[in-house]
Amino acid sequence: MNQADKVYLDLCEYILTHGTKKEDRTGTGTISIFGHQLRFNLQEGFPLLTTKRVPFRLVATELLWFLKGDTNLRYLLENNNHIWDEWGFQKWVESKEYQGPDMTNFGLRSQSDDEFNKVYQEQLKLYQEKVVTDDDFAKEYGDLGNVYGKQWRSWEGADGQVYDQIQYIIDEIKRNPDSRRLLCNAWSASELENQQLPPCHYAFQFYVNDGKLSCMFNMRSNDVFLGLPFNIASYALLTHLIAHECSLDVGELIYTGADVHIYSNHVKQIQTQLEREPRVLPTIKLNPEKESIFEFEWRDLELVGYDPHPAIKAPVAV
Repeated sequence: MNQADKVYLDLCEYILTHGTKKEDRTGTGTISIFGHQLRFNLQEGFPLLTTKRVPFRLVATELLWFLKGDTNLRYLLENNNHIWDEWGFQKWVESKEYQGPDMTNFGLRSQSDDEFNKVYQEQLKLYQEKVVTDDDFAKEYGDLGNVYGKQWRSWEGADGQVYDQIQYIIDEIKRNPDSRRLLCNAWSASELENQQLPPCHYAFQFYVNDGKLSCMFNMRSNDVFLGLPFNIASYALLTHLIAHECSLDVGELIYTGADVHIYSNHVKQIQTQLEREPRVLPTIKLNPEKESIFEFEWRDLELVGYDPHPAIKAPVAV
């Protein structure tokens, strides 16, 4: 059994066995634990889970969106990435400009009411089309506020200065690899109200040892079934990209979660995944012609040898 799937599945079993039932912001309900850590040796393969298909293209385009400093959904939609759609859609349907059918609690209602779901899908499609084709609409309702990309690349300090945290990390690794300040923080207390979704993975830090780059990322809140597999793959990819630019090999990826939970409507999906036998992990190849991580597009990233079990669908809690 590969170690990536093993530690993930062990976490799922632990939550189901020892977790506490809790209410949550979305009204869905969770089974939750507080405080957990997972470790992945990136030398053993790229930690994209094999017990269900995790769409690497979506992981890659989301990360590249962050690295561009972008906060508007247009880039994601142009790359057929819809993992953030619901949060932008929520911003539109809760606005005074929206004149369509009532979309109150659309996330929960669409799961239990087939007729409503048809109407919801029509409105969601209309929203997606307007973000891609209408510049004014995209500026107003496609932007998610000062989320990850803004914080990573254009952090605004109390001194009024703007800081590119990713560029700082790269520069610091090159000049002082033993630094204990190779850290990026996405949690800006003064800007939480200007974000459609406050950062879940709120900070990460790099560590260089023996020519290898390791990364630890921290999460305040984590949807284990839908979110965590993406988060693991995303930070593994980020580590590979920064190691590539800094002429380092990859070391270890460490995940630290606070409120680590399984949504109540994901339990059956988790149980299905627990029944599957893990397969060999894939590897990742980066386009050697690209020197800067900011030059990469998702087609410059090649996933080799990925042979997972089929995808398992589950609703997103908004």
